This record gives sequence, C-alpha cells and structure tokens, in this order.
Amino acid sequence: MRMTPRLDPDPSRVPSTGRGYNDLTAFRLGGILKILLVEDDAMIGAAVQEGLRRVGFTVDWVRDGRAAELALGAERYGMMLLDLGLPRKSGLDLLSELRRRGETIPVLVLTAKDAVSDRVRGLDAGADDYLVKPFDLNELAARIRALARRAAGRADTVIEHGTLTLDPARRQARLKGEPVALSAREYAVLDALLERPGAVLSRAQLEERLYGWGEEVESNAVEVHIHNLRRKLGAGVIRNIRGVGYMIGDKP
Repeated sequence: MRMTPRLDPDPSRVPSTGRGYNDLTAFRLGGILKILLVEDDAMIGAAVQEGLRRVGFTVDWVRDGRAAELALGAERYGMMLLDLGLPRKSGLDLLSELRRRGETIPVLVLTAKDAVSDRVRGLDAGADDYLVKPFDLNELAARIRALARRAAGRADTVIEHGTLTLDPARRQARLKGEPVALSAREYAVLDALLERPGAVLSRAQLEERLYGWGEEVESNAVEVHIHNLRRKLGAGVIRNIRGVGYMIGDKP
C-alpha cells in the first residue's frame, strides 16, 4: 500500500504556497475543520493536540507567531487556537494583522492572562472567543464546536439529513433513530459531507480532514471509508462525482 507523508511539522520547513486566507471560507463551508494550534508551551501544546485528536479533531501545532504565519500560508484551516504570549511574533500582533487584512478565520484565544483588560484587548483585536488557562479539555472542545457552527451559519447542535442524524457533541450517528457504529475516521468523513449537503469534496479535501502533519495517508484510505459508510447507511447516501469527489446524496 502506498503511503503518502503529510507536511513536516517543523515550522522552518513549512512550504509557502502563496495560497491566501480567503480560501478558508470555501474550505470551512465545505465541511472541513482542521485546527491550527499556536502555543509555545511544550507541555500544554502536546496535551491540547493529543486531547483534541482523541475527540476527533485534526490539529497541527506550531510554537511561535512567525511559524503560525507560515502554516496559514501553506495549509487551509477552519479555526485557530491562539496563545497571546508567543515568541518571534505575539499572538495579539498576529491576530490584529489577520483582521486588518479582512481574514475571517475563527480564532479562539488560549492564554494565562486572566485580567479583564487582557480579555478585552484580545476580543477587540478580533478574537471570537477566549479561554483562560488552565482549562478543561471538554470545555475547549465544546467551544470549538460552537465556533464551527457559527462559522458554518448553523444554529442546531445536531445535523439532520432525512432519517440520518449526527450529534457532534457525542460523536454519534443515528439512522432512523438507531445508533450506527462508525470508526473515528468514518465519522469524520460523514461529518465533513453532512456539514453542507450538495457540496462536492475531493479526496484531497477529505484527507485534509482526516490527517495532520506527520501522519501517513494510505493511498485508498478515503475510498475505504466511503465504502464502509455506504454499507452501513445505504448505497445512495454518498454519491461519487466521477473525477471530482464525493457528496451527500439521497436522504435515507
């Protein structure tokens, strides 16, 4: 099986593609939620990355503001978790520059600065939410889901498509009221497709949802997950648009 390596997490080797942040809008509305974590504390960064991966998010991690700029130029992210006290370039400066350019990526600030004045500065600079360290991972995950709903223009906490429902908070799928057993990556593919029914996602976009830096991608991984979802949900639920990608089709 051919294995394709993802981007190297070393920020000094993150390639710049010249791709603008404005691509994030279409990427996010297509259902992809890949998170950039910007945190210089090694212990906190590793714990947050691992914890969020365990509950189903794809998370890339960099440790300073300049590396964050390079990562945002090389990858498309649906959200950024941003520490303010960063080396090389402060989180506040990075955030202010993004907003001055009109970039709308949702930003959740994670910081040890708990003074009201610090929270006000972060929110006024363009943060969408604010969480003071130390924080509970469950609360962080809930805030991420809330920001993702807001960014996608969706108020409901449960996604419905005919008799198929998806509950992101519980990471549970139901068909005609009965639970459907899905692997973590089957769930992630279905979540991406259901975020915007009718939108076609390419295999590359779905791989972006499933894998972060340093993770290897089997050449037919997406096809295997799609096959398993069709077997569990019905053959017509996910359509293959030849040469383009996949989309949610018939309502079961």
